[in-house]
Amino acid sequence: MMDATQPDDPGADWREHAFDLTRGIAAYTDNPLVAGLARIIANHPNADIGNAFNHKQVACKMWARDKLLESGDGSFRRIWILGGWYGVLAAMFFDDSRFDIEAIDSIDIDPAVAAVAETLNRPAGERFHALTADMYALDYGAARPDLVINTSCEHIADVRGWLDLLPKGTQVLLQSNDYFSEPTHINCVASLEAFEQLAGLAELRFSGSLPMKKYTRFMLIGMV
Repeated sequence: MMDATQPDDPGADWREHAFDLTRGIAAYTDNPLVAGLARIIANHPNADIGNAFNHKQVACKMWARDKLLESGDGSFRRIWILGGWYGVLAAMFFDDSRFDIEAIDSIDIDPAVAAVAETLNRPAGERFHALTADMYALDYGAARPDLVINTSCEHIADVRGWLDLLPKGTQVLLQSNDYFSEPTHINCVASLEAFEQLAGLAELRFSGSLPMKKYTRFMLIGMV
């Protein structure tokens, strides 16, 4: 008799097992975010969703979500998430009933990620859009998002130059880190104080550090 606890084919592709697992968890929890992860595994085999949704990425995004709520009322007309990748942060916002958000635009320069982000955030309908654009080419003044999020400041050569493109009074949530050994990190900061100085925000509502195994994540919430 076959042991029901063992897979029929132990050598089967891991994505098939991951799809079955996430689909089962989604059915049990009735959670649209988990269901979205299952859809990505099934429909976007080349997406690096394991990296995008690993425990470190999730921890940093949960930290951002919690501290943002503590620093304000949780109600937003439109949020722009720059470097939005697969739209995980947007999905986490939509999954959190503490927030009242009319719309989120997840913006990334990589054209390959928009379809994945739309798949993950399908339950949000017209409240979510994935856009392919360069953050330096956006018209912040015309769109007037009431919150701009950039959790990848270590990838930006001139953080202050980018912030100068935003209208005065725009609320921002910024993250960087001290992971200097990562080749794609071109503008890490050595400390929270260095990040504060680099950003030069007109108003600082939150400033904090989140120690991780290989690096420390820094975050600022305030206004330009």
